[in-house]
Amino acid sequence: MSKGEPKRAVITGITGQDGSYLAELLLDKGYRVFGFARQESWFRSAVFAQLGTRIEMLFGDLVVAEDISSAVEEAKPDEIYNLASQSRPGESWAHPTETMMINGLGPVLLFDAVRRVRPRCRVFHASSSEMFGRTTSWPQNEHTPFDAANPYAAAKVYAHQMARIYRQSYGMFISCGILFNHESERRPVHFLSQKVAYGAACAALGILDSPGLNERGRPIVQGGKLFLGMLEVFRDWGYAPDFVEAMWRMLQQDNPEDFVIGTGQLHSLRDLCAVAYGSVGLDWNDFVASDPALVRPLESGRTLADSSLAHARLGWKPSVNFESMVSKMVDVQKQRLMKIQNTLPGSL
Repeated sequence: MSKGEPKRAVITGITGQDGSYLAELLLDKGYRVFGFARQESWFRSAVFAQLGTRIEMLFGDLVVAEDISSAVEEAKPDEIYNLASQSRPGESWAHPTETMMINGLGPVLLFDAVRRVRPRCRVFHASSSEMFGRTTSWPQNEHTPFDAANPYAAAKVYAHQMARIYRQSYGMFISCGILFNHESERRPVHFLSQKVAYGAACAALGILDSPGLNERGRPIVQGGKLFLGMLEVFRDWGYAPDFVEAMWRMLQQDNPEDFVIGTGQLHSLRDLCAVAYGSVGLDWNDFVASDPALVRPLESGRTLADSSLAHARLGWKPSVNFESMVSKMVDVQKQRLMKIQNTLPGSL
């Protein structure tokens, strides 16, 4: 990078929740931002509508080595943020091979392209708390053993270990963020947290059968009920914009290192439902039911972040609490549903 020129950053997975927030963060910091995605995914994404004129796009497939190498050669990045992923652990049971290709092989192809084409480039890789799986040790930190409980997590473990191998073998700057669950109003509705926010919004508006469909092709809310899988799920849920700040801070350090990123606060799915429905003055027990068909074959254990290393090294702490995040998600879902209602025939 020549003196006076802006830093150049590539974001894979730019069409997702984290990609959109990270692009905004880097643009605000004066970066020249390149996105990497499949062409069809980009043009139908909300990020294209919001930031399309401010981002330079590189089109390709993360599991095609030539596409990745060409993108790195063209962008000449100072930093790469690898956020591309098949991002739903539950969905990985239906497509284990595809999940391994995208979440496991894709990152390795990226690391190797950087090694060959742009070896001084700094790389952030998004690892996942799902890697801890059925661990009985908590809270989890950077040294907690992995015990993957689904194909998504297994692929993430492979990529995480390969990041370490490339870092140690070739002296590359690769930092992995072991990201605990992080949500926002930009989450697609097929994610658990957004389903709950969507269900609460439907209940608040008196919608008995929702326009949005679940993974089985049925209304997310049917007959006034939101159907979920196992309700005895415990997670550490944080706010996505806080997490992308941590990603950026990792690549500003003198040396590459892996960091656990989470709030350190444990909440159950029941807590999530209680806050969401409570934000609109309702009792979740009247609106939520468990559907055995939606239960995963093997469920991860309690995941709770010990982010003391990130606090000490990065100066990072979450800024938005659980209740505020969930209430914001419900409010945005209400606004979206009201817009849909107002466009229906016969609406005022």
